[in-house]
Amino acid sequence: MSDGSEREKMLAGADYDAGDAELLALRQRARRLCQRLNALDPADTATQQALTAELLGVDSSDAFITPPFFCDYGLHLKLGARAYFNAGCTVLDVAPVTIGEHVLIGPAVQIYTALHPLDARRRRAGVESGAPVAIGDDVWIGGAAVICPGVTIGAGAVIGAGSVVTRDVPPGVFAAGNPCRVIRRLGDASA
Repeated sequence: MSDGSEREKMLAGADYDAGDAELLALRQRARRLCQRLNALDPADTATQQALTAELLGVDSSDAFITPPFFCDYGLHLKLGARAYFNAGCTVLDVAPVTIGEHVLIGPAVQIYTALHPLDARRRRAGVESGAPVAIGDDVWIGGAAVICPGVTIGAGAVIGAGSVVTRDVPPGVFAAGNPCRVIRRLGDASA
């Protein structure tokens, strides 16, 4: 990756050209790996762990992704120890997605970092940007929740099923709704 590459711009949150050849090749790589992962026999956990490690670019032997799973790149997704994705999740990782330890992500959860311009001319030109998502340790995200670009979810938080998280969620709370809002504080966030 050279100085000022489209990938560097993308990861920095700057405007970038989504049609760049390097980015196209990396997305195709991720799609092929996801396709292989999603077609595996559920009992073939060794191959599943190997494919997950290849997709993420790191050893992920203590994290688990239940297929089907979809992502843009995989290489920008960092999973903490014993992080778990249930079936049907999608991660649009044009910006870094950092998931802490012991995080439970319910089925059909969507995590988005991709942003598109409001101006139609810029969208037609293929201009995109992104904002990172960070999920702290011991978070539980209920099924079908949507995590929007730029959001941080604090350690020990619980996100209700079907929520649309558009802004940061503090640690140790139960938050739910569309848009997601804090409903109440929980007990000890580390428990």
